[in-house]
Amino acid sequence: MQIELADSVATENLGRALARGLPERTQGLVVYLRGELGAGKTTCVRAMLRSLGVTGLIRSPTYTLVEVYALGVRHFVHVDLYRLVDPEEVGNLGLRDYLVPEHILLIEWPEKGGGLPRPDLVITLTYTAGGRQAVLRADGECGKRWLSNLEHDNSLTPYVSNLT
Repeated sequence: MQIELADSVATENLGRALARGLPERTQGLVVYLRGELGAGKTTCVRAMLRSLGVTGLIRSPTYTLVEVYALGVRHFVHVDLYRLVDPEEVGNLGLRDYLVPEHILLIEWPEKGGGLPRPDLVITLTYTAGGRQAVLRADGECGKRWLSNLEHDNSLTPYVSNLT
């Protein structure tokens, strides 16, 4: 799925749509968010978490590396690997402890970490002449269900340029 994002409002709309489209029955989802600095990874995650009900401060985990948000039985684990120097440092973050059915990992800069779990959904944000573009790709059954839910979300219709 390819989505044109003219501005931060469109990126926030994508985050809200991701929240609405989240599959009900998940077995520990993993989402990779890729893109250059400032491409909208954290903006998208923040809008998603707000839409799901997080009311407190939603920090970018650039310096803390991991932020956890509990919403009922689900826990959203927002990870930012940008500051890692060595891919093996990811082992020190204890991410394996979060690989349980009620946790959803949202991992920014996955290419900087080694030994990460396989993603269910990959979101790549890039700069374009008209703003930004998001390409969403499913890697797994939960990811496919999530993308299918997004394809039926009318709020994304103005932004979707290609459903594949």
